[in-house]
Amino acid sequence: MGTKIAKAAFLVTAMMFFAVLAVDIAIPTLVLCIMASSTWLVSLDLPVARKHGGEAA
Repeated sequence: MGTKIAKAAFLVTAMMFFAVLAVDIAIPTLVLCIMASSTWLVSLDLPVARKHGGEAA
C-alpha cells in the first residue's frame, strides 16, 4: 500500500514540476514577444506621427 501512495505522490510531484517548468518558459516568452512588438510598433513610420512641412517643432 505504501508503494502505491509513494508512486502517486511522485507522479503528482513530477506533474507539478513540469507544469511549473512550462509556465516558467511561457511567461518570459510572452514578455519578450510583447517587448518586441512594442518596439516594432514604436518604430513604425506612421503618417499620423510625422510632422508636416510648415509646422514648428
